[in-house]
Formats: sequence, structure tokens, C-alpha cells
Amino acid sequence: MSLKNWFLSRRIIIFTGAFIGIAATVLQKLGNPANMGICVACFERDIAGALGFHRAAVVQYIRPEIIGFVLGSLIAALAFKEFKPRGGSSPLIRFVLGFLAMVGSLVFLGCPWRALLRLSGGDGNALFGIAGLVAGISIGIFFIKSGYNLGRNERSRPLAGWILPSIMAGLLLLLLFRINLPTGAVFFSSEGPGSQHAPVLIALLIALIIGFVAQRTRFCTVAAARDVLLIKDTYLFTGVVSLLIAAWLSNMILGQFNPGFQGQPVAHTNQIWNFGGMVLAGLAFTLAGGCPGRQLFLSGEGDSDAAVFVLGMIFGAGFAHNFATASSGAGPGVWGPAAVIAGLIICLIIGYSMSDLTKKKLEDL
Repeated sequence: MSLKNWFLSRRIIIFTGAFIGIAATVLQKLGNPANMGICVACFERDIAGALGFHRAAVVQYIRPEIIGFVLGSLIAALAFKEFKPRGGSSPLIRFVLGFLAMVGSLVFLGCPWRALLRLSGGDGNALFGIAGLVAGISIGIFFIKSGYNLGRNERSRPLAGWILPSIMAGLLLLLLFRINLPTGAVFFSSEGPGSQHAPVLIALLIALIIGFVAQRTRFCTVAAARDVLLIKDTYLFTGVVSLLIAAWLSNMILGQFNPGFQGQPVAHTNQIWNFGGMVLAGLAFTLAGGCPGRQLFLSGEGDSDAAVFVLGMIFGAGFAHNFATASSGAGPGVWGPAAVIAGLIICLIIGYSMSDLTKKKLEDL
């Protein structure tokens, strides 16, 4: 078996999921927010705050985990000659999908990774988020079966593939040197979740390893559910299950398992919108072709379409906090439910317009 195929074996995807689950709980023990050892949406939200895209003072920090995911994937792609700059597959639609995925995630208060980690820590509210995620993915599968396609991307010049990794390198410099401008930027929280973080170099090293192995194994939480429901393939799903089990066992060992619904960290108990927020996120991730972690790993491979999705998420995080759609421990923001409904309508329009359903409708006319 070649080294390339070895990474795609079932035992390595199981290792990848288990490593992510254990790493997340260890990062939590080392200082990351409770039940948020790794959350791509929350961490991109923190980066947006650090750059001043929103002014929610409790969630502002340049998270080295996001940086490490991209750079670790870049290292793997270069090592295995899979760094292939490409793009041009409906980038503006992907930006909108990233924006809406973030809006939905921040109504629930977490991405698919955090939904699993919240459950592994005992947060029963995560069950409603996971159910919503599966529902959103199922809607996306309907469009996929109906011929949904954002078009083929094409090879591009090398510079295009280096843009997001370069941005991440710049963010790392801002984090390490704590540059402070007359405007107040870069912003770092002095209290709340944004002030809670593991040591920078440890978090960065763990994220680099995750980025490397996830790029090799194609790890993706959304694609795991999609493949099971669509083609009955359980390869990726075994990685997701191993993440959940490993995180649960690790939380038990570290004394971080606290079962219940009330008083869970950075969570709320409005189950309608825990479910609804993740329906929107799951649908947007499915239409874009992968979960937020997978989008970062693809960006490291040189996929500028995935990079546009990532930037859409960061922009969406700024919008969510500036326009009161993001939730808090008290419940959904003032405009959170309306944003979810509007986001679902937009996603349905995208799914319909970019599938063969539109073609059939025009032929009927």
C-alpha cells in the first residue's frame, strides 16, 4: 500500500477523529473555553473580533487553531504534491453560503465540530443542534440528487492558492507580536470566552498536526453524514464517531463531563433555534461542499473557492454580532430567528437555482 493510500485507510480516519476529540478536550484543559476546545465557527468569530469587524468585547482573539489548520494542510499538500491552486466555481455564491453558515452557527453557538464536543461534554442542548444539522444536510442532499452544481473550478496561477495561507501567516505575526495600533487594533478580550485560550505554541502545534492529517484523510463532519445518507459510505462517518467517543472518554478522565441542559458553558436552552440555527448551517455547508474545517483544509491545498467561503464566514461573524443575530447564554439574539428564516430562504433559492430543477421548470414553460 502506498503512503498516500495508507492515509485514506479506515484506521487512519479513526485515528484522525480520535486525535481531534482528545486534542480538543486537552486544549480546553489548557485554557480554551469549556466545551469549546476547538470550534471553527467560534474561533473565526473571535478572529473577526480581534480585527475589529465586530466589537463584542468578550469574543476577540486571534485563534492559532484556525491558522494551524490552514498551514498544516498546506504542508501536507506540498509534501504530497497536492497543492493545486484552483477556483472559479461560483465564488460569490460560496461567499454568501459561508456568511449564512456562520449566521446559523452563531444562533446555535457552535459549528458541527463543537456540536459533537458539546455533546461529549454532557451538554444535552447539542442533541437539538445535531438533529438540525442532519436535517439541513438532508435538504442539501435533495438538491444534490436534483443536479445541484456550483460549476467546475479551474486551475489558476500559483498566487491564488497562496492568498489565504499568507493571510494566516500575517495573523500569526499579529498574534505573536501583539501589535497595538492607535485605533485600538488588534483587539484582545480581557474577559469572557475570548480571554480564555491555551498557550499559543501548543495550540498552534496541535492545529498543524490536525491540519496535516485531516488534509490527508479528507476529514469532514458534514460530508460524513452526507455520504452515509446519499451513498451509504461510512468511511468519514467512522472518523466522526471516533471523535465523539474519544472526546467523551477524555472529558471523563479530565473531569470535564457535566451532563445536563441548564447552565452549560456558552450555550442556551431555546431548542427551537438550537435546531433551526443548525438546519441553516447544515444546509449551507452541504451546498458549499463541506464543513468549516474542511473548507480550511481545502484552502490550504490552494482552493480559492474554499478560501472565499472562509472569508464569507468571517464576514458573517462580524454581521452576526453587529446586527444582534448571534445568540448568548440567555438565548437567541433579537434578530437571530429572523436571520435564520431569511437565511434558509436564500439557501433554498440557491439550491433550486443551481440545480436541474430550474432547467426542468424552464423546459416546462
